[in-house]
Amino acid sequence: MLQSTLCYLERGGAYLMLHRVKKEQDANRDKWIGVGGKFEDKESPEDCLVRECWEETGLTLTEYRYRGLVTFVNTQWPTEYMHLFTATGWMGTPHPCDEGELEWIPKAELRKLPMWAGDRIFLRLLDSNEPFFSLKLCYDGERLLSAVLNGKPLEVEA
Repeated sequence: MLQSTLCYLERGGAYLMLHRVKKEQDANRDKWIGVGGKFEDKESPEDCLVRECWEETGLTLTEYRYRGLVTFVNTQWPTEYMHLFTATGWMGTPHPCDEGELEWIPKAELRKLPMWAGDRIFLRLLDSNEPFFSLKLCYDGERLLSAVLNGKPLEVEA
């Protein structure tokens, strides 16, 4: 089982989004996501968050909040536990990302971007300031089959 982090840096009603366009063999190819990545040995979720954010953006997080645990189940990839964060404070100078293009996107524009269907669910939870949550997303390739929030099934778009 994989473990990863994903963070949405928030500034003035916008999130820093990563358009994954630089790696050919990327499960997130051409999609827009937050910043983050896979755990290294002996890392906590917070250790991974801070390291991955710095590696992908050049920014050192100073204010962040652990928002939820997302379980991804997919017919094509191993199960993944993704530790979801938001951040409102950082320092440093941004640098280019070797995994894609970083861009500040207004929250109101996010639904127009190509992204995983399940991401739209947890972005809505982040935007509504939902307390810490557990979300299970089951996919067949790129098609979202089911979503379960805190043990209760959600309707998913066909």
